[in-house]
Amino acid sequence: MAALQNAEASGQLDDLLALHAEEVTLRNLSAHSWQGLDGARDFWQTYLDNFDQIHSEFSRSQEASGLGLMEWEATGQLKGGRDIAYRGVSLIDLQDGKVTAFRTYYDSAAFVVPAAE
Repeated sequence: MAALQNAEASGQLDDLLALHAEEVTLRNLSAHSWQGLDGARDFWQTYLDNFDQIHSEFSRSQEASGLGLMEWEATGQLKGGRDIAYRGVSLIDLQDGKVTAFRTYYDSAAFVVPAAE
């Protein structure tokens, strides 16, 4: 959680990527998945590139038997300055202290541009 918040604040991914195993798989709501450390870099850079600024706050987290759960809310501005606030849940598979799989589910409607009235 701290590594993500640091990446959001600084734009630097190294500390966040250091938590990932070489064979990590990442998924979001899209049908696409990212594989390996290069895929993890692409996943997290793509995430950051959506925003002028973003900050995640975690309301709940738990880890048991190699599965981590984080419930969160992110607030900030999309590229172009439109405010955004959205909530979601991330599931993390862990092995030997490294993330082997990351899946995140969130309110994608927050990204839809409202129709002009």
